[in-house]
Amino acid sequence: MELVTSPWDLAKEDGRYSRAINEACVTDTSFVMDVALRGLGGDVFRGLTSLVDVGGGYGAGAVAIAKAFPDVKCTVMDLQQVVSEAPDDGVVQFVAGDMFESVPPAQAALLKNVLDCWSDEDCVKILRQCKKAIPTRDDGGKVIIINVVVGYGPKNIAVKETQVLYDMFMMSVDGTEREEHEWRKIFLEAGFGDYRIMPILGYQSIIEVFP
Repeated sequence: MELVTSPWDLAKEDGRYSRAINEACVTDTSFVMDVALRGLGGDVFRGLTSLVDVGGGYGAGAVAIAKAFPDVKCTVMDLQQVVSEAPDDGVVQFVAGDMFESVPPAQAALLKNVLDCWSDEDCVKILRQCKKAIPTRDDGGKVIIINVVVGYGPKNIAVKETQVLYDMFMMSVDGTEREEHEWRKIFLEAGFGDYRIMPILGYQSIIEVFP
């Protein structure tokens, strides 16, 4: 059953709803990035010179990366109504844009909890734009995805129950969580050649995708 109004269309129409979504994302992102950057996940960002946080909202992810790795030039791209209200303190640059149309060039593109909000077809479109924006693998180009990979992470019941509840929530916004073979199919269709999965926190993983 299709939603009458998607959450993303509603956010365009209702400023209060848009702010509520983005403020909630700041809380979640700040927690996840703190854990990721202090653990092995931090190695994923080491050595980068530039990064664009695609659909990065108010920039919590990019700010965390910029503070941990001051040599990385971080840009946040999101829709105009989002970046116009982002708290710009000069740590990162904000750019208005549509990830389905283009992505600003950078050595790496970050997609945190973005692709599970979209269909496989839309994910391929987004990733193709990211691929255009980054250099070859030999030059350090990659896409960094922070999302659920069903079946990865701890096997205890609490994690499994949380993953199921999160999957049910994503279905309510017309999104979906994916197993590794489903992610692989999307990556290949988008023109990428290789990937690596690293569980970082409960049901969350970092996926490095290479052109």
